[in-house]
Amino acid sequence: MTYKKSMDATKPYDLVVCGGGPSGCAAALAGARDGLSVLLIEGRANLGGAATSGLVSHWLGGRTQGGEWVVGGLFRSLSMEAADRRSALIPTLPVGVLYQPHGWLPWFIHGIPLDPHGVARLLDDRMIDAGVDFLLDTQAVDAIVEGTRISHIVIHNKGGFAAVPARCVVDATGDADIAALSGCGVRKGRDEDGLMTPVTLVFHVYGVDHRKLSETINRNRTPKFRGKIRELREAGIWNFPYDAFISVQLVDDETAMINTSRLTGIDGTDGASVTEGYVRGRKETEELLAILRDHVPGFENAQVKEVASMLGVRETRRIVGDFELTVGDLQRDASFDDTVGFSIYGWDLPDPKRPSVQPLVDESGRKYESRVKKSLSTPIPYRIMLPKPIENLICTGRCVSVERDVLGPIRVMAPSMAMGEAAGVAAAMVRVAFGEVSPEALRGRLRECGGIVDREVLPKIEPRVDP
Repeated sequence: MTYKKSMDATKPYDLVVCGGGPSGCAAALAGARDGLSVLLIEGRANLGGAATSGLVSHWLGGRTQGGEWVVGGLFRSLSMEAADRRSALIPTLPVGVLYQPHGWLPWFIHGIPLDPHGVARLLDDRMIDAGVDFLLDTQAVDAIVEGTRISHIVIHNKGGFAAVPARCVVDATGDADIAALSGCGVRKGRDEDGLMTPVTLVFHVYGVDHRKLSETINRNRTPKFRGKIRELREAGIWNFPYDAFISVQLVDDETAMINTSRLTGIDGTDGASVTEGYVRGRKETEELLAILRDHVPGFENAQVKEVASMLGVRETRRIVGDFELTVGDLQRDASFDDTVGFSIYGWDLPDPKRPSVQPLVDESGRKYESRVKKSLSTPIPYRIMLPKPIENLICTGRCVSVERDVLGPIRVMAPSMAMGEAAGVAAAMVRVAFGEVSPEALRGRLRECGGIVDREVLPKIEPRVDP
């Protein structure tokens, strides 16, 4: 079937950012800061992506256990402003405390718990103050390509279709939507079967007695209740395919984010599959909360506060670039002369069929079923954001050019903001192609803006073995 549609062109922009999640917001703010006219396109009703619409209200991967910043720039400034507005917390780990409620593991203190609605308001204000034009409830549905360049991004909202002239484009969709639509090489899921890591429909609850929960966890040294879950499974009560309970205390000390469920077999790029994820996720929310009330101390009076309006997808497409960051690079603790940021996060890409198992495959093809040693800090080379063959397109977030397992430390929100800020700065330097931007000049500008791009200035981080 052939379908043709005429549409009007909007005013032109230096930079069109597709996707208003953490990396897209950072890209838009960085581009506007460096003098570009910017349009930010977001399909949901508010900016913030997984942190707001997805209720994954925990900016991870940007701070050490000691509270030092590993991701600076816009991530740090947004975190501090959100905290000033009482829309986020910047936790510290008390001396001698093994478990704490903002993640329950000592090294999880690097997260920034937040209020999704407060952060959505903050992002509105930051875009308006920066002079960024943004459209909500608007989808980027196609790219018009001329040669090796995108000339227009086709959008659709209640006003109908329109074509936006763009000098440069950032694909911050997380799914490499624009890269795929414009003919760039992409891959999806595992090479052997295309399967992807499970998704989650996150929900928030209120009425949690975190003191009671904390006492139980510290007494039994069981932050994820694995032993209790084994008992419940044997009793026929816990019938989910995962074996761990995951919660995070948010800004309000009676509110918790429940990031426990792992919905297998969902493809985040397929509409019918995404619909199935929402339906299964809402059903599982009710079932899971009933179990928590009966069997997890502190949850006796918990009530659903909100269920996410956006499915928590961890993996779909990745671009195929000229350079790919590999498991071997992380094992060797490799350094790169085009590093634009760092992540401090673990592997965390569960098996598609066994949600509580973290398999890993190194560059020789060897499969690991338990542990692989790497440095806590993962460098982010600029090159992993460059698709081919489109020259004026750059990709950010979890769709970059990495070996699949490297998505674990790369995909979370603080390093995604580092990638987004680098993309916005690079857009101001582009003459013809993103690939021609000088890494030295890009890194210099990021330093000027408070970014952390040099390993030697990172806080001292002891290597450890991740699960």
